Amino acid sequence: MNTAITVVIPAYNEEKYIGKCLRAVRNAAKYVTPNNVEIIVVANRCTDRTADIARRYGAKVIKNEKKCIAAVRNAGIKAAGGKIIVTIDADSQMTKYSLAEISSKLESRNYVGGGTNPKFDRMSIGIAVSTLYVAVNLIPVMIKNGGYLSGAMFWFYKTDFNAIGGFDETLVSLEDMDFAQRLKAHGKKSGRKYGTLKRSYVLTSTRKFDEFGDWYLIKNHKLTKRIFTGKDRQAADKFYYDVRSKKRA
Repeated sequence: MNTAITVVIPAYNEEKYIGKCLRAVRNAAKYVTPNNVEIIVVANRCTDRTADIARRYGAKVIKNEKKCIAAVRNAGIKAAGGKIIVTIDADSQMTKYSLAEISSKLESRNYVGGGTNPKFDRMSIGIAVSTLYVAVNLIPVMIKNGGYLSGAMFWFYKTDFNAIGGFDETLVSLEDMDFAQRLKAHGKKSGRKYGTLKRSYVLTSTRKFDEFGDWYLIKNHKLTKRIFTGKDRQAADKFYYDVRSKKRA
């Protein structure tokens, strides 16, 4: 099979969400050439039914045991057969025209790749204030990296991914912002810009708020700021990497 697009999905104990994510990918594949869309789920330290559910939906499953989302994404992309790579989190859903819009933008040769704007699947005052708080505190980081660049669901050619060395595995958080900045700089060399999908978006779960509470980021602002450094392993483990493993212990 000559795969045109590979969708890479990192998944850490995602049995509750992975089915919704995969159904959305398969639906979006209908608007390109379905047989040319490969799905890779990277099962990261999973102890639940994530891998079994992924295989049921026709996804290729590979395993990765590192507590580093950059390494998990890199592993999936390395195994990808597609020329175009799309990355999306397992608790998120792409909208139906996402793959078609991505293909159109990249094939125009005007874009090196880009990201997608997210929308939460529910909203509250706490979530709204927390989102604003995060945005304000990330302003210095964004200014340092050349301004706001969308993330949530990245899309790019595998050749460009390889050219910039993939996601930085020395980072345990903010690896997405770093990747976007380097992809943008790489594209500038060849006259291609970093883009954001206009017609499509990503519907993402409020899982973190459901787990910790809608005001958690505000109440624990010191931990939040530590996560913003990108290299605080203890903070990243507490907020990302060890959360569901502890609940299952």
